[in-house]
Amino acid sequence: MSTNSDFDLFRTSEDHEALREAVRAVAEDKIAPYAAAVDEEARYPQEAHDALVASDFFAPHVPEEYDGVGADALATCIVIEEVARVDASASLIPAVNKLGSLPLILAASDDVKARYLPPLAKGETTFSYGLSEREAGSDTASMKCRARQDGDGWVLSGQKSWITNAGVSEYYTVLAVTDPDGPRGGNVTAFVVEKSDEGFTFGEKERKLGIKGSPTRELIFDHVRIPGDRVVGEVGDGLKIALRTLDHTRVTIGAQAVGIAQGALDQAVSYVKDRKQFGTRIADFQGIQFMLADMAMELEAARQMVYVAAAKSERGDKDLTFFGAAAKCYASDVAMKITTDAVQLLGGAGYTSDFPLERMMRDAKITQIYEGTNQVQRLVMARQVLR
Repeated sequence: MSTNSDFDLFRTSEDHEALREAVRAVAEDKIAPYAAAVDEEARYPQEAHDALVASDFFAPHVPEEYDGVGADALATCIVIEEVARVDASASLIPAVNKLGSLPLILAASDDVKARYLPPLAKGETTFSYGLSEREAGSDTASMKCRARQDGDGWVLSGQKSWITNAGVSEYYTVLAVTDPDGPRGGNVTAFVVEKSDEGFTFGEKERKLGIKGSPTRELIFDHVRIPGDRVVGEVGDGLKIALRTLDHTRVTIGAQAVGIAQGALDQAVSYVKDRKQFGTRIADFQGIQFMLADMAMELEAARQMVYVAAAKSERGDKDLTFFGAAAKCYASDVAMKITTDAVQLLGGAGYTSDFPLERMMRDAKITQIYEGTNQVQRLVMARQVLR
């Protein structure tokens, strides 16, 4: 017979729920009013950026010793979830700040951490992550970006593709091959690249289906000189650091997906309670109720998977690789289904931009793709199962 204390493992704390209330208030007051315009104009959500900085929700994961608030993994997920509930583009600000800076937190020297984490914590810059290339998306080990040692420093040449918040961020964690003849997967090194570095430029903004408020661009390196003290971790450990990073940050994409799905469900419930057909609320039709029940059930299952994975991320559990992949994969599939069903529940109205559901449906799609497609997540999970 389980004791009550056993069940506490599956309950968020009072502090977590107080955080949720605070983030939701900021999101509804300072972010939601601009979400439609941000999407329509495909512009960076500066209002959300400023609101997140002012409320300490901008990069909540940064440890206190580097001027951050030191939020745990679950708290960071709740921030991302609640922002994504009203605007997925805005939720990428705290999510990508964690993605870009986590390699430093996991592996960088004290000097590198002390140099780059405090400005992030204070909201002076966002922090992006440069891993993928045109021909090295899922197969990251086949990247072509090179860093050649030159005296005490390195010279970086090549490109990175589909980089979130590129052009906005001042700092970038970039992975490059440092030993072309070395063992595959053991010949990559991580560096911090600064926006002001000579020879570092950006491609044109990608024109995308969703998350239009978050700029996605190529990073272009034309013999960019990187000082030797900007190496993250050890030379040759870059891919190991990148994969460890993704184990943790896939959980945040799961949180983003949960937030998008929750926002869509909220909108659908509000609509069906007001909309009447054949003289009665459509919420009273059994077919509608069955759809809502499935949406709510699947959403809650996804949320619990994300929260359990977040707890494992915080503890550094050995099975995080499986749970991070599972949470991201399941939650993003659920987000796509729930947003599609929510559009269906509104009928013709759901297909128009008068309601936010068509935007939420477009935004949900990327959660099945970035930080590893859901097909790759299934490969990751299968390998863990077969071990």
